[in-house]
Amino acid sequence: MPKSDYFEDVYEVVRLIPTGRVTSYGAIAAYLGSKRGARMVGWAMNNCHSRPDVPAHRVVNRQGLLTGKHCFGSPTAMQELLEAEGVPVKNDQVQEWNRHFWDPLVELQ
Repeated sequence: MPKSDYFEDVYEVVRLIPTGRVTSYGAIAAYLGSKRGARMVGWAMNNCHSRPDVPAHRVVNRQGLLTGKHCFGSPTAMQELLEAEGVPVKNDQVQEWNRHFWDPLVELQ
């Protein structure tokens, strides 16, 4: 599959993440059939910030860390977007991870 098609597949999944929920790069990769493809999902996310239809702020690392925050224009923008949706963040990490984690393998069956 060409890279651009994979990126579009990633964006389709990200668009499905409900408001107030987050998922991880690895969870998206696993859903797309590549458990070890978290880095490729990260590359896709780094390339989507000019696309307002992709809620990139809802994708974090497997520990809930806001590792992509540098792509949001200001150091606090990603946190502010998540908190506006009811996702608590402290020290650049999503709190209550189990409550807010959205697993596409479970949710998109």
